[in-house]
Amino acid sequence: MSNTKKIALMSTLVLLLAVTAIFNFVLAGTSQPVTGEASVQVTYFTSFRAERNTKRSEEFVQLDSVISAYEAGTEEHEAAVAQKQALVELMEDELVMETIIKALGFSDAGVIIGDNSNINVFINSNELTAETTTRIFYALEIEHKVRDGNVIIMPVYAES
Repeated sequence: MSNTKKIALMSTLVLLLAVTAIFNFVLAGTSQPVTGEASVQVTYFTSFRAERNTKRSEEFVQLDSVISAYEAGTEEHEAAVAQKQALVELMEDELVMETIIKALGFSDAGVIIGDNSNINVFINSNELTAETTTRIFYALEIEHKVRDGNVIIMPVYAES
């Protein structure tokens, strides 16, 4: 691939990232304001997802640049493709876990899977009981085959 094509591709990816960020801010600003406790929680989960998506978009741009810089079949190209696929699977797992937690009766949840399969779960709740923790952990254990030490479940407190 020629340098001109590489530059054009990178410029296009950066432009798309910028447009996505602008749309994110515009659409986040057009939502109707919510008052009190719900406002804090909606803002937290909205910003949590926006930050996570921005970070993942940057990772995709970097991986795409590596993929386009090397020819198919090279070690670097294959490693970048494998890492990109792993990132997509990670995002799918997080979305499934968030949906499962919402199905348990929580109005919102945020999940992030880190290195070594550490899972951080943020639930929309003012308190965390042993029963709640057990229900969430059991649901994630069935879906993602997690182990005790790998899961941290935290309530998001909303103080007005």
